[in-house]
Amino acid sequence: MSESVNLPALGESVTEGTVTRWLKNVGDRIEVDEPLLEVSTDKVDTEIPSPVAGVIEEILVQEDETVEVGTALVKIGDGSGGGDSSDQGGSESADSQTEAVAEDSEPEAAPSTEQDTEAKAPEPTEPEPTPAGQTQPAAPQAPSAPPAASPVPQAAPVPPPAAAPPAAVPAPAKAAPAAAPAAAAPSSTPSAAVPNPTANGAASGYVTPLVRKLANEQGVDLATVTGTGVGGRIRKEDVLAAASAAAAAPAASGSGSSSPAQSGPFVAEVSPLRGTREKMTRLRKVVAERAVQSMTSTAQLTSVVEVDVTKVAQFRDAHKAEFLEKTGSKLSFMPFFALAASEALKAHPKINSTVDGDEIVYPESENVSIAVDTERGLLTPVIKDAASLDLAQFSKSIADLAERTRNNQLKPDELAGGTFTLTNTGSRGALFDTPVVFLPQSAILGTGIVTKRPAVVKVDGQEAIAIRSFVYLALSYDHRIIDGADASRYLVAVKNRLEEGNFAPNLGY
Repeated sequence: MSESVNLPALGESVTEGTVTRWLKNVGDRIEVDEPLLEVSTDKVDTEIPSPVAGVIEEILVQEDETVEVGTALVKIGDGSGGGDSSDQGGSESADSQTEAVAEDSEPEAAPSTEQDTEAKAPEPTEPEPTPAGQTQPAAPQAPSAPPAASPVPQAAPVPPPAAAPPAAVPAPAKAAPAAAPAAAAPSSTPSAAVPNPTANGAASGYVTPLVRKLANEQGVDLATVTGTGVGGRIRKEDVLAAASAAAAAPAASGSGSSSPAQSGPFVAEVSPLRGTREKMTRLRKVVAERAVQSMTSTAQLTSVVEVDVTKVAQFRDAHKAEFLEKTGSKLSFMPFFALAASEALKAHPKINSTVDGDEIVYPESENVSIAVDTERGLLTPVIKDAASLDLAQFSKSIADLAERTRNNQLKPDELAGGTFTLTNTGSRGALFDTPVVFLPQSAILGTGIVTKRPAVVKVDGQEAIAIRSFVYLALSYDHRIIDGADASRYLVAVKNRLEEGNFAPNLGY
């Protein structure tokens, strides 16, 4: 008896999905809630867990095929038709699948030379305890000198080469018992440590493409990473922690000779994508289609203002320590920009409006989409009723949405309903840009990097030069319903709010 697994509803506005990767093959055994396949929608990429346990009998939808919600994806049976062979094949297929996944990930996870080293490491450590165990009882006997000498060359590859000569030169009968435990101790440590990553990899059975891609970018060998996820699965945080540890080791060892490392010309890191091609993800396709649709069906232009945020910077410096202590969130410039932009939308609803045929719709609330840069592309989770929030609420909401977006933990509905977008291109060092408005919204505000530079100010009625903090705000808008004067009035409202710098009543604690 078999049961079909259908594509579940992944949000109110999601009607279809694309199968991007099958995590199980025909004949494989699967348990309840074990990841079955990956599906990509125009909102999120997610794993679909199996609602039943059994054996995969038939895969009905192939990879890269797009189907509607409710479509049957796979048939899962109870495996009763196979008899004993199916029971035996369950563990064997699971093992073979783990090996297959490992083989598939080898070229992406690390160079083949590293994999060969990992594979060969357990071989010398396996026989070492046996001769070492034989050496201890046989050491008092004179004929046991030849067996005692044999583990020394075998142990040489495990410890550093410098340690091998002292163990090999004094090899009389009296020195053999002392050398054997010394060689056995380090050999037992690798034998216990090396299988751990393999065990974790076998427990998880699968590494998501996002984690594998991140490992490639960070130069992390997944076989050496201990997973902290469910069932030992390797997560993004595990890869980043391994990359940080690897980066810290050379930095610590080379701290005494930092001057030679600083000399020489700057060399840019070469991307592994150079000279290759890759297939566009469904998310990238959707973004591309919507960008073209927005640009061809709307009349877009951009207005820019320069804002003196010196008072904001001073306020932030004076309160960021207390803010972190009381709210648990860091006080960056972004909450100030979001608060000022949301407040101004209440006074200038055209910037928050949408076009519906020949009518202009003015929403009852200001739902601000926050652009988040992820490995999969640009996503815009929504902060609902943003004009009612204070700095603490903005800081917490922005940090939470950004983290869950990058970890692929958003619900599809959290990406819907935005009426206005805020994008912080200054986080990557851009002075300003001309962001694209995505339908059905009519405007998007881009914030550039905050920089210090000399400026002319008034001091006691006299002009003077002082160091001030500035930022550029760029508003792109749909000229069909928003005129340049409307955009300028909105930008000046945001500018005045920020330059006033009176955010004490909006701290939120």
